[in-house]
Amino acid sequence: MKLLNKYNRLTISVAVVTMLITGIVYYFTISSVLNHQVDKALMVEEREVTDYIRLNQHLPQVFKTNHQSIAFTAVAVPGKRHFIDTVYRDLKDQELEPARALYTNIHAKDQDYQMLVVQSKVETEDLLALIFLITLALVCVVVITFFLLSRAILSHIWQPFYKILKQLSKFQPSGHEDISPITSSIDEFIELDTAVRNMANRVKSEYQTLKAFTENASHELMTPISVINSKLDTLLQTGEFTELQSKILYDIYASVTKLTRLNKSMLLLAKIENRLITDEQPVNIKTLITTQLNSFEEWLNGKTLILETELHNYSVRASLLLMEVLVSNLIGNAIRHNTPGGILQVTLTNHTLKISNSSLAKELDFNILTKRFQKSASSEGTGLGLAICKQICDNYGFNLNYHYTNEIHHFVVLFKQP
Repeated sequence: MKLLNKYNRLTISVAVVTMLITGIVYYFTISSVLNHQVDKALMVEEREVTDYIRLNQHLPQVFKTNHQSIAFTAVAVPGKRHFIDTVYRDLKDQELEPARALYTNIHAKDQDYQMLVVQSKVETEDLLALIFLITLALVCVVVITFFLLSRAILSHIWQPFYKILKQLSKFQPSGHEDISPITSSIDEFIELDTAVRNMANRVKSEYQTLKAFTENASHELMTPISVINSKLDTLLQTGEFTELQSKILYDIYASVTKLTRLNKSMLLLAKIENRLITDEQPVNIKTLITTQLNSFEEWLNGKTLILETELHNYSVRASLLLMEVLVSNLIGNAIRHNTPGGILQVTLTNHTLKISNSSLAKELDFNILTKRFQKSASSEGTGLGLAICKQICDNYGFNLNYHYTNEIHHFVVLFKQP
């Protein structure tokens, strides 16, 4: 939920609850005031009856109108004077209406009487309803006006923030575009803009430093490794060696070869992580798989693997080099960890590449597999193959998954749908 919508919801909710509570209090306050006005009218009637008795020494005639009535009841003991809410039957419509009554005591001709004066509140209730409706309409107008004005004002105020956010979403450390400054009178946005531009400059600077280091490291490391390989080749051609010397030279040669692969893998992983490989183009995955299987043909025959393929045409837009590394690593792992005479299945359907292999190993922990330098004790690899595959998939928005069924390991790549 956007901050603007969240703020408006909270503001409107608080306003509605406040208005509701205020409206209830307002209703009962107005009702109390109007009841007081009716009570004053009842006291006027009481005073008029009292004055009449004082002058004439007898009770006035009992009468009843559409909205008022007076009645006298002889009593032995005078009661307490009080007001109550009651109902009154209208003489014209014969409908019960809300009313206010006054019980009071009078004395005439040596007799105590209880006088009941009833005053209809129908006009008061109508007035109260009218006041309440007008007030409710005004509250609705105020709330709607406040909501629209608040939305318009906040949308205008937050424009600099959205501009910064838009520039951040398009920012690329390898790009040539800088984050342009914004114009705002709000101190917080100015501080945010300054912090973001400083951060972007630091990121670009560190990116260039890392890129230079990667390129230099590749050159500086490969040079001595090439020299060692060359010297070993020369040494091997100088003459005959004892069995022990041959074993030592073989171990050195194997270690240098492994070091070469490790160096290339680490440098490739660094380039992938920092998105230094950006040569995207349409890549036909079917053609790529066919090429890789042909290059692994001797290895497949050496392990007498049963190869089963189901390949459909499918292309993605990516770096050809990285797609070759992805497919090569997955197929290479499936061959390396397979059993002699085992099964290798390669399936390419719409948006999905699945490579399955038999193995003596049980179900694997995929989270551990994709970490760097995670490999079995018998593996001759560098332990970076699946880590590189995972990083390639993450860079392009692909999903690399694993599952184990019926003693078969399945590695599945779900390509990002266009």
